[in-house]
Amino acid sequence: MTPPPGLCVDKGQVCKLKTSLYGLKQASRLWNNKLKSVLIELGYKQCRSNYSLFTKHSDHGFTAILVYVDDLVLAGNDMREINIIKRVLHDRFRIKDIGDLKFFLGFEVAQSNRGIALYQRKYVVDILTDFGFINCKPISTSMDYSAKLRQDSGTLLPHATRYCKLVGKLLYLKNTRPDISFAISRLSQFFDKPTNVHLHAAHRILRYLKSAPAQGLFFPTSSDLCITGFSDLDWATSPDTRRSTSAYYFYLGSSLISWKSKNQCIISCSSSEAEYRVLAAATTEAIWLGYLMKDLGMPLTKLISLFCDS
Repeated sequence: MTPPPGLCVDKGQVCKLKTSLYGLKQASRLWNNKLKSVLIELGYKQCRSNYSLFTKHSDHGFTAILVYVDDLVLAGNDMREINIIKRVLHDRFRIKDIGDLKFFLGFEVAQSNRGIALYQRKYVVDILTDFGFINCKPISTSMDYSAKLRQDSGTLLPHATRYCKLVGKLLYLKNTRPDISFAISRLSQFFDKPTNVHLHAAHRILRYLKSAPAQGLFFPTSSDLCITGFSDLDWATSPDTRRSTSAYYFYLGSSLISWKSKNQCIISCSSSEAEYRVLAAATTEAIWLGYLMKDLGMPLTKLISLFCDS
């Protein structure tokens, strides 16, 4: 460690570090402001629909930068601009270029002429190994849909840490596995008092993941730019609160790009009222997706279609 200018240190003395820069409360905000000012200075525009996304349109093509703290993903069809921005960022911040995108924040990326596959196989294998299910017998469903999980079902676990750790890890897996979103949303409601029944249901998800650990999302190159959404709900299915479970998902062409499964905030008096609430939430998401496409320079040429139950 080099003493800062103005600090007189005798030979042989060292400085004791009390707080690192990453530990300061204002570090994240100052870093974001610094990076944003550099990108804007280089001609990039911060998207209003997603503040972590920066785009630049030029006569040579299009470039986008997605920021997660100090990790950046560059994409676009202007290789000249991509090489320039990498060189400038290296001069300013000493970045490390890891080449083509293959692994990012636990996500694995496979690219080909057919499209891009996004999955979390290594993450799944690590979870199965950590919880002792790497050699378990796989099953075909993520949960027993005929059983209704309740707060008081089963006996309380003596230590809830293991259950909370498992469900917390599975929550991050929902980013590429929409097939377990509903099951995880149910299990995440029992963090305060988990029981052996809840833990058994979480273990069932692990056995389901063992059947296809590399399953994920695929984005084909031949997909069109038409957004289609679907919404549905399960009315008053929570036996403890009588709240309804809302769900919606959106496709860009044939690619699944957005989905959500969550309990509604209030108790609906009828299934029609609950349907309108999930439609309102899905419409909000559809409007946001339209703004995001516009920021990416690909405004929608067709209206967004949203389908719901009768």
